[in-house]
Amino acid sequence: MSDALLLRALRKPESMRRFAPADWDVMLRQARNTGHLARLCVVARGAGILDTLPTRLRERLESEYAAVAQQHRLIRWEVTRVRRALARTTVPLILLKGAAYLLTDLPAARGRQFSDVDLLVPRDRLPEVEDVLLDEGWQFTTLNDYDQRFYRDWSHELPPMAHKDRQIILDVHHNILPPTSRLRPDPRLLFEAARRLPDSSLSVLAPTDMVLHTVCHLLQSGELDHCLRDLSDLDVLTRHFATEVGFWRALVPRAAALGVARPLYYGMRFANRLLDTPIPEEVIRDLERVAPPRAVRVAMDFLVTEALVPGHPVFSRRMRLARGLLSIRYHWLRMPPPLLIRHLLHKAFARREPVAGGPAAV
Repeated sequence: MSDALLLRALRKPESMRRFAPADWDVMLRQARNTGHLARLCVVARGAGILDTLPTRLRERLESEYAAVAQQHRLIRWEVTRVRRALARTTVPLILLKGAAYLLTDLPAARGRQFSDVDLLVPRDRLPEVEDVLLDEGWQFTTLNDYDQRFYRDWSHELPPMAHKDRQIILDVHHNILPPTSRLRPDPRLLFEAARRLPDSSLSVLAPTDMVLHTVCHLLQSGELDHCLRDLSDLDVLTRHFATEVGFWRALVPRAAALGVARPLYYGMRFANRLLDTPIPEEVIRDLERVAPPRAVRVAMDFLVTEALVPGHPVFSRRMRLARGLLSIRYHWLRMPPPLLIRHLLHKAFARREPVAGGPAAV
């Protein structure tokens, strides 16, 4: 699966010029299922081949790019609303992920599909932020008592919120990984190194921290549909930040300081293997020191490469198996065994509860 057509197109855009109609059919399904149609437009344009593609395919990519550009305008508007709402507080505010890429005009934002705003605030200021947002018209989208407790006690964010007049989801985080996780980065380090946006009360993570957040999200978030998007983000971010003096030299020590050296190992390994992300030899040597045993590496190589790119029926059974096993791994890393058993039992019985006005859920 490492030679999936979508991965080939992302690695070597000029290869798209040689795709047969059947290849395009498969690759467009892969790109649609992973949210890469607009990014393919950016990649093809950057390689100077967009105008050489078949007309209908070019129009499809350009149409998707236009739709994503509209999403970006909505995200910018929502960020402005959030910033103004929280202006009466002195809470430090850090934009994360897509919104951060967008507001800093990073290459990773170009063609990136997303529909939410992620914000990082200190944990002890969460009640203040929550009260202000509720007062300004944001509402929680999760009302179930168990889910509310799950977010508040065992997660690293408040339940998702949305303004009563708009549809953009706002996720307010207090860390980049859950407090119940085996990996627990110190968020104070993130705030200390954050970079303030010009003429704004908002900040973004430092380059090394932005990359480390991406590698944490890659295999520690449970959002397997977004794995390839996260890997593509990682590829674009590292290529961009590599131009900053000292970036590579600081990356591995920063990962060690935050306790996320193993996620960085996996992120760099798969970015290099699947997207040809250039990594200095000394960084590879440093990361080998935190590599898992060989048997684990072999298993992860299979699971990740099979799980990344859906959309081809020949691989669907293997993909489901890989995603299922990675989901088990995600839950195992996220919660200690007693809490995990409790959570899974609740979810299992919740699925069997009758739906109001309908038959029992199955």
